[in-house]
Amino acid sequence: MSLKTLEQLADNKLRELGALELKRKLRITERKAFARTLQEEKRLVSFSCNDYLGLSTHKEVIEASVKATRQHGTGAGASRLITGNHPLFQTLEKRLALLKNTDDSVVFGSGYLAGVGVIPTLIGPDDLILIDELSHSCLKTGAKLTGGRILNFKHNNVLHTEELLRNYRRKHRYCLLITESVFSMEGDLAPLSELSRLAIQFDGWLMSDDAHGLGVLGRGRGSGFTQKGPITIPLQMGTLSKAAGAYGGFICASHQVTNLIRNRARTFVYTTGLPAGTVAAAIKALEIIERDPVLTTLPVKRAQLFTDELGLPQAKSAIVPIILHTPERALMASQSLEKKGFLVTAIRPPSVPRGTARLRCTFSAAHSEKDVLEFASAIRPLLKPL
Repeated sequence: MSLKTLEQLADNKLRELGALELKRKLRITERKAFARTLQEEKRLVSFSCNDYLGLSTHKEVIEASVKATRQHGTGAGASRLITGNHPLFQTLEKRLALLKNTDDSVVFGSGYLAGVGVIPTLIGPDDLILIDELSHSCLKTGAKLTGGRILNFKHNNVLHTEELLRNYRRKHRYCLLITESVFSMEGDLAPLSELSRLAIQFDGWLMSDDAHGLGVLGRGRGSGFTQKGPITIPLQMGTLSKAAGAYGGFICASHQVTNLIRNRARTFVYTTGLPAGTVAAAIKALEIIERDPVLTTLPVKRAQLFTDELGLPQAKSAIVPIILHTPERALMASQSLEKKGFLVTAIRPPSVPRGTARLRCTFSAAHSEKDVLEFASAIRPLLKPL
């Protein structure tokens, strides 16, 4: 195939995206303290960031990262199974396991790599995966890589999940139930207690992705520590790039499972380890989360102030979606808010299902009550046609 043909292919696909208002572009954005950003020379208050506690600009976190970088260098230099396993990894993995009340944890290069790597390490072609239909792309991609049978259950629908288990579980060797614990585009919480019960009842395992719960719910420990009833989650996944303000992903599990993952997860074995400065930043961030439970309550409090002010259903997490249905309306709303001094990115398919384009509003400890009330006032006119 000639280069010209390849370029034509790219141009054709880009034109298709443009016609559907789904074409994206990168914008230069400088993040500042207190939820402020400088985007293409415009000073904006951001309600689009996942740095829920503002720890990426926290003095102690930055100092820890600088100190580790000076001591260990800017890169790990190799896979962790070769020479890239610097001493800070053990400290971080122990801290994560303690926070999540598991035996052990494994740190990956990102949350996406954790999801894509862990699932096919445990599940194969003879097995069954039940996954919430709105689960994150990394979980769906990991599931596809197993070659197993994949069934989507209706979003947060326990009865549908049970129906699928009754009809299909006995036909397969192993069974894995997968869900986000806080849904990244909806902001709602998975019924972890009920899913845990079903996993046990039907001889399966529950895997949750707590990317948006760590540092925000359950005194910072995550959404699994907020819900009533016994909850057994053998595979607790998460990320260090959101409330922890650093980078990387992790899975918390038993010693036997983490040992297998370190040996067989391709996204762990065949990639360079995280830089020491990044790991040190995550360690310090977790330390702050553990010692300051009041800080961890602020993102949800700010989100609830917003929903209460607008008469919306009360927020259960730091994420509040404003559904505008079409990509055109979502883009227009985002542009309108930008003119008023607020940064809220329009979320369009395939990130969300067709017909559900939206503004995804995220709230952090860095937002003042004044920020939130002014944002609510700016967004109120956009709700009237809904």
